[in-house]
Amino acid sequence: MKMKKSIIQIKGIKKAYKEVEVLKGVDFEVEQGGIFALLGSNGAGKTTMIRIMATLLKADAGNAQINGFDIEKNPEKIRGSISLTGQFAAIDEILTGRENLEMIAKLRHIKNPKVIADELINRFGMAEDCRSQSWYLFWGYEKKN
Repeated sequence: MKMKKSIIQIKGIKKAYKEVEVLKGVDFEVEQGGIFALLGSNGAGKTTMIRIMATLLKADAGNAQINGFDIEKNPEKIRGSISLTGQFAAIDEILTGRENLEMIAKLRHIKNPKVIADELINRFGMAEDCRSQSWYLFWGYEKKN
């Protein structure tokens, strides 16, 4: 059986703000092609962990590698290999979901953006939803919740 490559490796990451220890030795790995969710209540340290992984904040202790690059030794290579968006999605509400996926793939210089969009849409079972303009997807989601 072929072993998958770890694309994210987090070991013993710690971070404190003054007297408050936010991250207390966080460990996890994400395999290439895997799906990973970083979940927790408000103040649990999710944003702090993301900021450390994106090299926007230094950890107090621990080690992390993103795409094979060490966060301390190669921050510029990590920044060049990731995409990060905030709480609000960076999409064009006028375009369909499919068109947004294709646009993002093109902006990332990914070959065959239409094929990539199709793969993602099928992977997440969004074929029907991605035919609509993106604003409609968010409006529908807000109505359901």
